Amino acid sequence: MLNTPLDAKILRSKDSYIAKLKAMGIFTVEDLLFYFPRAYRDEKDFISINEMKKDQVNVISAKIKFIRNTQTRSGKIMTRAIVADSSGEIPVLWFNQAHIKQMFFKGSEIILTGKIKESQGRLIMMSPKYEKPSKILLHTGRIVPIYPESEIITSKWLREKIHHLLSYTSYIKDYLPEWILEKESLMSLEDAVHHVHFAEDEDALKQARKRLAFDELFFIQLEALQSKAIWQKSYEDNPLKISGGVDEDFLSALPFELTTAQIRVIEEIHNDLNQNFPMRRLVQGDVGAGKTVVAAAAIHTVLKSGFQAALMAPTEILARQHYKSLMKLLHPFQYNIQWLVGSMSKTDKEKVLMQVSRGTCDLLIGTHALIQENVVFKNLGLAVVDEQHRFGVKQREMFNQKGRPHMLSLSATPIPRTMALTIYGDQDLSILDELPPGRQEIITRLVPEKKRSDAEFWVSDQIAKGRQVFVICPLIEDSEVIQVKSATDEYKRLCEEVFPEFKLALLHGRMKSHEKEYVLKAFACGDIDILVSTSVVEVGIDIPNASIMIIEGADRFGLAQLHQFRGRVGRGTHQSYCFLFTDSQSLDALQRLKLMAKYSSGFDLAEIDLKLRGPGEVYGLKQSGIPDLRMASFGDTELLKRVRNCAQTVIKEDIHLDKYPKLKKKLKQISS
Repeated sequence: MLNTPLDAKILRSKDSYIAKLKAMGIFTVEDLLFYFPRAYRDEKDFISINEMKKDQVNVISAKIKFIRNTQTRSGKIMTRAIVADSSGEIPVLWFNQAHIKQMFFKGSEIILTGKIKESQGRLIMMSPKYEKPSKILLHTGRIVPIYPESEIITSKWLREKIHHLLSYTSYIKDYLPEWILEKESLMSLEDAVHHVHFAEDEDALKQARKRLAFDELFFIQLEALQSKAIWQKSYEDNPLKISGGVDEDFLSALPFELTTAQIRVIEEIHNDLNQNFPMRRLVQGDVGAGKTVVAAAAIHTVLKSGFQAALMAPTEILARQHYKSLMKLLHPFQYNIQWLVGSMSKTDKEKVLMQVSRGTCDLLIGTHALIQENVVFKNLGLAVVDEQHRFGVKQREMFNQKGRPHMLSLSATPIPRTMALTIYGDQDLSILDELPPGRQEIITRLVPEKKRSDAEFWVSDQIAKGRQVFVICPLIEDSEVIQVKSATDEYKRLCEEVFPEFKLALLHGRMKSHEKEYVLKAFACGDIDILVSTSVVEVGIDIPNASIMIIEGADRFGLAQLHQFRGRVGRGTHQSYCFLFTDSQSLDALQRLKLMAKYSSGFDLAEIDLKLRGPGEVYGLKQSGIPDLRMASFGDTELLKRVRNCAQTVIKEDIHLDKYPKLKKKLKQISS
């Protein structure tokens, strides 16, 4: 019954509404019942007319003393009414809702919800919501659900149609095992779906949301843990098992000492390489924590054992950066390191591909070009994916078709540990929570507009001493909608008015790859003093001589992204600075920027940003691979822990969920 297709008859509605529902991805009764509210308004407390206040939403139950439609000079229809209760009366006015006169008449009881305003010396209710009294109120006099809307599909229309279909909730089969419901004190799924739409009180709504939030996180974790368990069990006879510990020759060849965190993570990776199944590990590290060296240690171990390795980065800029870094780190061992990107000529690509297929290329570095069908490895032992959240799961998994190698993912995007364990539960997690010795903390300041001239004079002095500067702007060009500085306008202003004696360049996402490469190369070589850019510098640009980061319209960025920008400086021997500029007067925005100046840890800022803005704003869900949640929150660490424990128990008991057929069926439905 739940899979009954929605049509005009079952919904008692026009075909045009059915078409709009389909455009919203709602095709069946189940789809509509599981189309949850995005918010709620508490309008359940009735007051008398003499208790109404101008600064609040008022809910009253009254009788109509007078009602009439009139027409204004401009042709608009006005519905005027006077309603009264035992405490007094108040006039009501609606515009362009002539049908109200047909619904109500003198003596009719009506429930009204809305604000009052003063007009010509008296109070009046302007365009309130209205409803006829009944045993079940839908639009007023209750906790009112507010839904995501789309053109003609309004919350009012959805409330009426969903309430009409509530009898179908009796067909909902609960898929969670009884022991989980009891252990976590969870409401039944049938009751949860009912109360999430039409809760009788706050407690019922709280329990419904708790149940549905648990389900959301549970299936994310269950799928990840099952994938990990099946992966490990399927490849227990691992031909890529690499015995031995951390290579001392590699460590002694490094021109610097590793941090305790780096050594710990390298050992974790080597333990994985010793297992009977391929590694799946995610290494998270703050900006500058030394993820590349950790990856280099793993690559060296694999290459020394006679296998090939690959490193995939999301952009050519980042791929080139890794190529240069790994050439230096692995130079003493004389490996054949090649790189492969889309912009290479056909002839150059063919030369590289031939070396890869013959096994003479030890390490291949590049972009998503590495996972194309024509790239054939002779014996791929390790695949490293940098900024792994920028690639989809399917893209990463395509390496499995090239020899089922060990998988090592890297990420400089700070994600709180509990959240990372839930989202990336199919991987083991390592965290580099220590910066290399000697790395100075970047001095961060929120600069008021009145101090801009002083700041620019100081920057000019720093450039004269040989330093280089980043200037980040939220937009490429001016916008009529968003009043913030654009990169093009700021570039022009700085060239003509502020720093005419210095060399400036502009960088943004609309430029072609070779144009970006040219600008970045010139900046890296010191031929450019100031680089004015958009967010394209967020990841993968390493300019040791750049010691100043200026961020315009800083309130337009989240804390996590601001921290990524800040990490572009502080990579050399000079003290580095980050200056935040904003025109915003919002207390919330200014408070966030003050936190940016206070905290230097990306993980601390990620925790704060997650609580303040939610994962959708922080990580950009569609791009990050982080699921969008309707009920749960990745900031609810306590719930995340409980969910993970339950999912681990289920998978430990039965990997394939044969003991839990309802759970197995639901997981398959969600995953497909």
